[in-house]
Amino acid sequence: MSPRRIPVDTTVTAPRPGETRRLHLRAAGVSVVLDVTEGRLPAIAHWGADLGALGPAGLDAACETAVDAVPQNAVDVPVRLGILPQQSDGWIGRPGLSGSRPDGSGWVTRLVTRGIELDGQALTAAHAETGPAAVRFDLADEEQGLALDLEVELLPTGLLRLRAGLTNTGRTPYALDELTLAVPVPDVAEELLDFAGRWTKERTPQRRAFTTGTHLRENRRGRTGADAAHVLHAGRPGFGFREGEVWGVHTAFSGNHRHLAEQVNTGRRVLGGGELLLPGEVRLEAGERYQGPWLYASYGEGLDAVASRFHRHLRAREHHVDRRRPVTLNVWEAVYFAHDLARLTDLADRAAALGVERFVLDDGWFGSRRDDFSGLGDWVVSEEVWPDGLGPLIDHVTGLGMEFGLWFEPEMVNEDSDVARAHPEWILGPSPTALPLESRHQQVLNLSLPEAYEHVRTQMLDLLDRYDIGYLKWDHNRDLLEAATRATGRAAVHEQTLAAYRLMDELKAAHPGLEIESCSSGGARVDLEVLEHTDRVWVSDCIDPLERQQMNRWTSQLIPLELMGSHIASGRSHTTGRLHTLDFRAHSALFGHLGIEWDLAEASEAELAELRVWIALYTQQRELLFRGDLVRADRGESMLWLHGVVSPEQDEALFSLSSVGRSATSQEPRLCFPGLDAAASYRLRPVLPGELPSNFAPPAWLQRALDEDGVTVPGGVLTRSGLSAPLLDPEQGMLFALETTTSTSPR
Repeated sequence: MSPRRIPVDTTVTAPRPGETRRLHLRAAGVSVVLDVTEGRLPAIAHWGADLGALGPAGLDAACETAVDAVPQNAVDVPVRLGILPQQSDGWIGRPGLSGSRPDGSGWVTRLVTRGIELDGQALTAAHAETGPAAVRFDLADEEQGLALDLEVELLPTGLLRLRAGLTNTGRTPYALDELTLAVPVPDVAEELLDFAGRWTKERTPQRRAFTTGTHLRENRRGRTGADAAHVLHAGRPGFGFREGEVWGVHTAFSGNHRHLAEQVNTGRRVLGGGELLLPGEVRLEAGERYQGPWLYASYGEGLDAVASRFHRHLRAREHHVDRRRPVTLNVWEAVYFAHDLARLTDLADRAAALGVERFVLDDGWFGSRRDDFSGLGDWVVSEEVWPDGLGPLIDHVTGLGMEFGLWFEPEMVNEDSDVARAHPEWILGPSPTALPLESRHQQVLNLSLPEAYEHVRTQMLDLLDRYDIGYLKWDHNRDLLEAATRATGRAAVHEQTLAAYRLMDELKAAHPGLEIESCSSGGARVDLEVLEHTDRVWVSDCIDPLERQQMNRWTSQLIPLELMGSHIASGRSHTTGRLHTLDFRAHSALFGHLGIEWDLAEASEAELAELRVWIALYTQQRELLFRGDLVRADRGESMLWLHGVVSPEQDEALFSLSSVGRSATSQEPRLCFPGLDAAASYRLRPVLPGELPSNFAPPAWLQRALDEDGVTVPGGVLTRSGLSAPLLDPEQGMLFALETTTSTSPR
């Protein structure tokens, strides 16, 4: 039963001096207790497991018992950590707000609460206890001429999100250096987990102890980055996918940003994040306002619970993608820059015959773009390669019943291009006479300049208006170094990022139903804000199925499978040189938005027949994959990784068992299938679209399941006792489908 909302009085908007306001928000097993003591800056007294209905006395107790004792040789009152930490509250760690005025003042703040709104209504009651809700705090430091609006929202999924906007109410300019929000985590959160990575090896997990000091992850690439923190977790030592309390935060911004975990010498711990502003990047004139990004915070028992809150939030959005994610073929690794109508129409024929539903033409169709040295930024169809335009190919593709997609890199430019020669001032750089080092032989087009923005917008809309294009692959192939407006030298990453969002939105508004993929040298722009403007991300340019096992595993810590581009490549990986069977390539790609990146003309008839079976399996299972709950088994050092998707009703599931290496022992640990109903009974059936794995040695139960098309096993055995594991060679896999049965005893 949902807790009752206390009626909100609207007669007074601000607490009187000395008054206290306390709020308790509850949703999906999570409680957030907000404390505004004596009108000071809001603090979070509790964020974590549901505390149950507290009532006014209990709410007071939850806040008052969270106040620390006063230690020796410290300020003479208890240190009170606000959501925007400040020294005036006694906090000796990293301040949440940093900035100054031309005379050097303004860097010390004493923000106080002037008003509180709960779901849009002014709050005057001393206590409020409710379900999921949005709280807005009106804060100010009148002496320093600063006003801050702070939003704290507990979503129905139990996901917490916060953001702040700063307004300069003074008479002189205010240079904002940092606006970072922080949420407290308890003493038991002694271990950190976040991510590192590189091109073709995105989202590599790293763990460390949560010790005194600041674990600071600053991203200065001008894009989210292949080495982004992704989600910064703190949890009980040894926390895993299914066990151990975990608190995690994600900064939802695609430009420069930060995540941090900090412990001061009192032992207090926080997680935080915000945009990373370059020097002079945000200079607020009188009356101007800066809006910071959302900081998302997820709590749960195990990493799966943390991930589930992110997934359910994304799936609850009105504009979330349809579950019938179309099977996609991208031509890049099939033809690269060698565009030829006859070859591409043949590829389209072969794709359609397999059940492919979307055909994407990649880089090389425009201007002088025959390689990656020239033409970028000239979004005009090449008459040399396409003398009759793209119409013949698009008509052929759509005539086969497939949707047509096209590659763009709207934020980038080659110096050897018509647009760069005509407008060199449109390139981001430190001065009128200097340019940054090239990367992939390209520079960045300054979309914060209205004329440059309009150039790109007009050329893209011209193509979208002329052709039947339903999908854009939006690439971003270099970091933003020395990213300034050349005429002034002023940093431009912040405005460049907002301009990219705006361009995406305008294109989609002009062409309802248009989908956009965020591709950034692979997976270097994966965050929750870019997904407010796009419809999927490209996990990595590496489609090696062994590498994708890790990258898909951890990309899904933030986003659900339907938003993750996951393709079947050719036998030899383009980025690693490894050879893999079609079975393992398809097996690794199945748990995601399935596609193909392969010259099908080089595939044998046997490979095409097997590929057709895998595509049919995906189309049969995508409803389950994209509505069910992702579950990952904790298996210690085992080289057999087990993960799956379980329906919300727990009546069906699909699991993947993947061998990612050779174990040090001859026998692997038992397979425990998480997320199932322990009180139910399930029919477990091996699914074999291809051949049995090499050197496959099944235990007796699995051999019987193969012989009899399944075995019936109690849910408690599947989830707790476990089943003996088969022996597989490295880089092999198996699938298991489970459905509940009325039978209550094993066969």
